[in-house]
Amino acid sequence: EVQLVESGGGLVQPGGSLTLFCAASGFPFSRYVMFWVRQAPGMGLEWVSIISPDGTPQYRDSVKGRFTSSRDNAKNTLHLQLNSLKTEDTAIYYCAQDAQGTVRGQGTQVTVSS
Repeated sequence: EVQLVESGGGLVQPGGSLTLFCAASGFPFSRYVMFWVRQAPGMGLEWVSIISPDGTPQYRDSVKGRFTSSRDNAKNTLHLQLNSLKTEDTAIYYCAQDAQGTVRGQGTQVTVSS
């Protein structure tokens, strides 16, 4: 059974930072392209970052230069470092096996507010 468990979210002021984590199990993680996706209040899911099996990341334009994703294939974990957070980054963040979030975890809430 595929399991994806996110953690690390919270409330942070604009300009602040957070680190999100995802623990994966039940599938050959090291062979999968993995995704971070998010869902803002009242909006649909949007992809945030793609990370290839070798750790090469890609980012949507709105987070480039502020977010950094990485993975540890030995530990089956993903990480997403969120810096210079903006109010528009407020969302539930999920790790997922695809960009549409069809297979994703329960999510972790990130709230950016003063």
